[in-house]
Order: sequence, then C-alpha cells, then structure tokens
Amino acid sequence: MDKKIIKWGFIGCGEVTRTKSGPAFQKVEHSEVIAVMSRNMDKAKAYAQECGIKKWYNDAQELVNDPEVNAIYIATPPSSHATFAIMAMKAGKPVYIEKPMAQTYEECTRINRISKETGVPCFVAYYRRYLPYFMKVKELVDNGTIGNVINIQIRFAQPPRNLDYNSEHLPWRVQANISGGGYFYDLAPHQIDLLQDMFGCILEANGYKSNRGGLYKAEDTLSACFQFDNGLVGSGSWCFVAHDSAKEDRIEIIGDKGQICFSVYTYEPIALHTENGREEICIDNPKHVQQPLIQAVVDHLRGEATCTCDGESATLTNWVMDKILNKL
Repeated sequence: MDKKIIKWGFIGCGEVTRTKSGPAFQKVEHSEVIAVMSRNMDKAKAYAQECGIKKWYNDAQELVNDPEVNAIYIATPPSSHATFAIMAMKAGKPVYIEKPMAQTYEECTRINRISKETGVPCFVAYYRRYLPYFMKVKELVDNGTIGNVINIQIRFAQPPRNLDYNSEHLPWRVQANISGGGYFYDLAPHQIDLLQDMFGCILEANGYKSNRGGLYKAEDTLSACFQFDNGLVGSGSWCFVAHDSAKEDRIEIIGDKGQICFSVYTYEPIALHTENGREEICIDNPKHVQQPLIQAVVDHLRGEATCTCDGESATLTNWVMDKILNKL
C-alpha cells in the first residue's frame, strides 16, 4: 500500500464519526473516504450525501469487497468489532477500530491472531496518545520534572445520563452483551491506555465492582489497584451514578519531586506541582481529535512512519479491564 491514497470504507456512521473522526479522514493528507455502511440504508445514504461520500451500503461484506476501498474504519459498538475486523483483514484490508478494541480480551487475541496470519495491520483508536495535551504530560514525566514517579491515582465520577433512566431503551454502552460492560468499559480504556503508554505494561490488576444506582444491570461503581512491569503501583475509582456536585475527571502522577494532575475528558489545564509552587499549563487540541492518530495510521500504511497504536498494545488495555471486572 506504499505511496497510495488510503481509501477508507466506514463500517458504522454513528455519533463518534460526526466530529471526532469522520471529518479527520477527509482532512488527513493522502486519505479519502470512499464508502460508508449502516444496517439502515437510508441512514447510510443520508450520511454519505451529507459528507460528500460517493458510495453507501447496508451490508458490511459488500463494503469490504468494494475494490476501490483499501482500508476499513470500524465504528460500531464493541460486540461486532472482532467480526468486522477479521472480515476485513481476511480480505487483505487494514483496519482502524474504535476503542475498546473488542468486548473481551479473548476477542482481541483473535483479532491479533488473524492480523499476524494475514500480515494485515490492525490499529485501534487510542487517539489521546497523539494529542498535544497528553504528549505534554508524557514530556513532563519523561523529562524528570517531578522526579521518580512513585504512584498513580485515577479518580473519575459522573452523574447518570438522561438515557440511563429509560429502562426500556437503555444506551448500548450499559448493555454488557454489546459494550463488554458498563460505562467503565467505554471510558476507562482511554485512561488505562494513556498510563500504559507512559509507564509500560500493567502486569497485575484487581478490582471490586458494584451496582449502586440500580438503573441498569452493569456495574456502575468500581475500585481497582494495579502494578506496572517496572514496579510502579496505582489505583483507580470510577462512579457513574454520582451526584453532579461530585463530578471528577482526574489523574494524579505523584513523583518524589512533585506531582502532575490532569484530566482525560475535560482537558482542564495541566497542574504541575513542584518545589517552585503550582503551575498551570494550557494546551489546545485539534478540532477533530482523532486527526493526529489518523494521520499516523495513513503514514504507516504508506510506509512513511510507524504507528504504535496497534492491536497488540490495545489488547493490553482490554486485559486490564477484564481483570478489574473479574472476567479473567
């Protein structure tokens, strides 16, 4: 695929493709969106016409078989990621999968096995690794700004969303047979992936889960502890039925010469605490947040660079989540 235009086919054209990713595929150099697929043909046609995409399908296999399409973006709920990824790779077409990579660790390993057998690359949308905000956090860590890192703490709390109260039509993100779990399986992956990108593999993880709100069957409150391969330890707490006054989105990296505090979803100014006091660092991200990663994927497929947001690294995140949820 070296030096070619990467011509994408989208499987799924839901909310995430509207601003985070969809426009970025068109803006990235040497990248073009050729076709989209939705089970609802009218939805696929409307999306394609709105976004200036020339083909639309309601069958994933037909999109994968389109000879003009040479790469596949999978933007469906996690329960179908493995099926579509394997379908695409067996057709010789690289895949870029929305996170989490799949709804279980075992499904991730299946995707990796097919990628290895076929030699077709697989990438996963952990785009925060490539955003300037988080690259600044990593730079502060790597430069020894807070000395030797000795502990990591994740704290996340949010109130229920309006749809969570509709027991007859619950959002797919809290249906474990579709998402892999509750909101933890949807939101924690970005946090865990970032920390593993900064500090290496998590080799041990344990957790406790509970349902305290009773709005749906999936877990809504969790606590966990984990250890990286270099001995660094950390902990996390997540609550998805908190009061609005308890909202929190915070990771603390504690060193022997200071501390870095940052958010994963709200992009609050990075707070750096050292012997010189407290400093706030404001970093802007691009409008379409997946654009830097998509550019890296396209450059990789053209043989111009190496993108490390691959299936192997993404599988580690699913392993950690499944360990915390006692699924392994």
